[in-house]
Amino acid sequence: MKISAFTFIKNGEILGYPFIESINSILPIVDEFVIAVGKSEDNTLERIKEIPSGKIRIIETTWNDNMRDRGYVYGQQKMIAQFNCTGDWAFYIEGDEVVHEDDLLTIKMAMQTYLHDENVEALLFDYYHFYGNANTYLDSPAWYKTEARIIKNSIRSYAPDGLYWLVLDKNKVGRYPKAAHTYSKIYHYGWVRSEKQMDLKIQKVQGYWNKDNDFSGSSQVDYREIDSAVLRLFEGEHPKAVKDWLPKEQGLFIANPAHQLTQREKKHRLLTRIEKLTGSYYRRKHFRLIK
Repeated sequence: MKISAFTFIKNGEILGYPFIESINSILPIVDEFVIAVGKSEDNTLERIKEIPSGKIRIIETTWNDNMRDRGYVYGQQKMIAQFNCTGDWAFYIEGDEVVHEDDLLTIKMAMQTYLHDENVEALLFDYYHFYGNANTYLDSPAWYKTEARIIKNSIRSYAPDGLYWLVLDKNKVGRYPKAAHTYSKIYHYGWVRSEKQMDLKIQKVQGYWNKDNDFSGSSQVDYREIDSAVLRLFEGEHPKAVKDWLPKEQGLFIANPAHQLTQREKKHRLLTRIEKLTGSYYRRKHFRLIK
């Protein structure tokens, strides 16, 4: 069994991605790691080249700034990397996602178990979405709880944006992949970066998602403006790969006690109550659970 990993990244340094930590977290179990590195304004490419591993293969790319429709540039970059994978499995990890070292053997065993199972096309992970600091994660229908991050490299799949895959049974008809669970977690740190870095990220990426936005302008992110009911205290251990990167604040992140709930937040509070009462699932799901 050969395992490929892949990702894409641009301006990872100035936008506050723990991309080196992310790559290093799964290097031990992969045979190759393909990285599409967009032309950046920082030392992203140089830092990746400094990783002491012969498994890494870099593809330098230029993003199409004229493609401004619903994040399709992200799908393009993701597929440039995936199309260069040569393994039986392709493990996609984003630049702000990290895997715990204690889960590596379990993940590899899942790939071995389902390698020849034609009914399983992808493998799933549960998520910790950290917010504000390293001690706080989010529990809300606004944030996906489970997502596919590994897919068989022998099926026809593509990504309409950076997040998920569609499988093509016919040339123009896509569906979500049939998936089994790895019973492992992805640690997502995108909302742990500083508010200044998040502001810059929004400015840099908004134009790729909306034709009406340009690539400049300003936003003012305030992490405290959030429904405090979705904040949970993390009592586990973070992956070793990311511990030096994490902010050092202690305790649960404190939201603004005077925060006014948005209509979306009110809806998610209601859905959370229904989930707890009925066991139903109201979160985004880009897969069909098989096992």
